[in-house]
Amino acid sequence: MAYERSESTGTGDGVDATALALKILVAGGFGVGKTTLVGAVSEIRPLRTEERLSRAGETVDDTDGVARKTTTTVAMDFGRITIRSGLSLYLFGTPGQDRFWFLWDELSQGALGAVVLADTRRLEDCFPAVDYFEHRKIPFLVAVNCFAGARNYGAHEVSRALDLDRGTPVVLCDARDRDSGKEVLIRLVEYAGRMHTARLLDSVG
Repeated sequence: MAYERSESTGTGDGVDATALALKILVAGGFGVGKTTLVGAVSEIRPLRTEERLSRAGETVDDTDGVARKTTTTVAMDFGRITIRSGLSLYLFGTPGQDRFWFLWDELSQGALGAVVLADTRRLEDCFPAVDYFEHRKIPFLVAVNCFAGARNYGAHEVSRALDLDRGTPVVLCDARDRDSGKEVLIRLVEYAGRMHTARLLDSVG
């Protein structure tokens, strides 16, 4: 589990003596709301690497269900959120298209865990992200982004449709809402912490 610690300068500016920063990935299919989630929760101006969709990309990017989308992430999104005093999360949003998956290995280095965003109108689009994190044993949860007009499904239904490993959390969220996004991240940190602790105990045993 990767983290960074920063020591206080003792200037009385309220900085914690020891601060913990955890790396979190935000993944999922094309147009599912990754950039929106990072932007909604980040307490700093998020770094974005978006480019306008081109005519050339129309042959490889499936815009069915997201016809109004005009831009796409080509490298990553980056943001930061403080969960509580002394604990911050660095958020890295991954690109959703197949042709950018070579970046995932680099972005996943040192990550505590991942949020896999899902759209029930295009649920199959999150299968690659689910497979990626399962095979690399990176703890993740599935956050169903509840789009207006989409049919509502319960967490158990989504879990069964994705054939998730038992215990993998599924939560409902609104990627546009800061409080909703923050709750997703808290759930992930709690779950990932339990998973890493269990693996450590297994290795010691």
